[in-house]
Amino acid sequence: MSAMFRALENRNYRIWAAGALVSNVGTWMQRVAQDWLVLTVLTNHSGAAVGITTSLQFLPMLLLGPYGGVLADRYRKRVILLWTQVAMGLTGLVLGLLVVTGTAQLWHAYLAALCLGIAGAIDAPSRQAFVSELVGQDNISNAVALNSASFNTARLTGPAVAGLLIAWVGTGPVFLINAASFAAVIISLFRIHTPELAPPAKAGRGKHQVAEGVRYVRRRPDLVLIMVLVGILGAFGMNFPIINALMATVEFGMGPGEFGLLGSIMAVGTLAGALLAARRAGPRLRFLLGGALGLGVFTLLGSVSPSFWLYAVVLIPVGLASITFLNSCNTSIQLSVEPQFRGRVLALYLAVLQGGTAVGAPLMGWIGSEFGARWSVAAGGAVVLVTALFAVTMVSRRSHMTFRDNLRIVFRRRRQPAL
Repeated sequence: MSAMFRALENRNYRIWAAGALVSNVGTWMQRVAQDWLVLTVLTNHSGAAVGITTSLQFLPMLLLGPYGGVLADRYRKRVILLWTQVAMGLTGLVLGLLVVTGTAQLWHAYLAALCLGIAGAIDAPSRQAFVSELVGQDNISNAVALNSASFNTARLTGPAVAGLLIAWVGTGPVFLINAASFAAVIISLFRIHTPELAPPAKAGRGKHQVAEGVRYVRRRPDLVLIMVLVGILGAFGMNFPIINALMATVEFGMGPGEFGLLGSIMAVGTLAGALLAARRAGPRLRFLLGGALGLGVFTLLGSVSPSFWLYAVVLIPVGLASITFLNSCNTSIQLSVEPQFRGRVLALYLAVLQGGTAVGAPLMGWIGSEFGARWSVAAGGAVVLVTALFAVTMVSRRSHMTFRDNLRIVFRRRRQPAL
């Protein structure tokens, strides 16, 4: 099998990946339907309301994610995932029934987003750490990249299908389809051959386990760099569901089909970035910094795109840059963190990423509503670019290299040690 897909040689990983792909398609369909429902059905194109919905979905990760990491280090991840998938499926089912029956209100959407966020805060650390149990240490890098490829394959198809379904039958059936898609993951978890898993030693019971994870990160400058970058980029550079909704409807006057198409076009870049990451043996510093710089530059270009189609084209390198950055961060953590801390560190990483999104989403939505969608895009791109340049400068000082030398490392093919 090609080196790009070597993790698929593992039977358990093939089963897991198949179920995750189906569920990811449903998840992306629901994301589009949720934003469209809030933006056009429950409000009069309120970017702030969409931002609040996004914030409610991601805020629990900031508050509960570290405790989800403790659970992941202490209990069987497969069992945790079974319960969280059931909870998320039931949430989608209830919201879908409310929409179909015409009884959905804005607070229902807010509550559903919050419930999804709570379940996701428990689910995500276990799901991320479960990869190492499926494939072992040697194939973690490839499996993480293939997970991203699966997620972005779903991102390529899910928004487009959702846009067509919304235009045809409305948002309600999209939520019901997503609820049904969780069955694929649940079935895959039951089919996994558990004796072939490679679980790490469980973390012992005790007080202050979250604090232990925080202290572990603080002792590692490489992890501190990742957390700072992820928090800022999550808050200002990863809010494209909100930004694309405003750009499609307010700036360009498009409908649900075109809005869904923007998500699929952006997924072309993210899928390409994930597949390129699958070819690499491990994370490199230049990819992490290069992804952050590219995200800032191309987001700023998107803010001045004069037409819908030019804006859509710019989203391809935006997606490529964002997934290159995130894959480098995730793989660095998976490979460099001691197994007994992996769940907690991944939980902190996800808490910072999604917590940043929760904090930034209402602000970016408010800027878009008050000053125009382009200003929201430009503000996010500017903050990301300044942050990335600052990170390159700090790395230059720590490594006793010039700023120009580090830029060369970012943009040229050259061997670098993993973070």
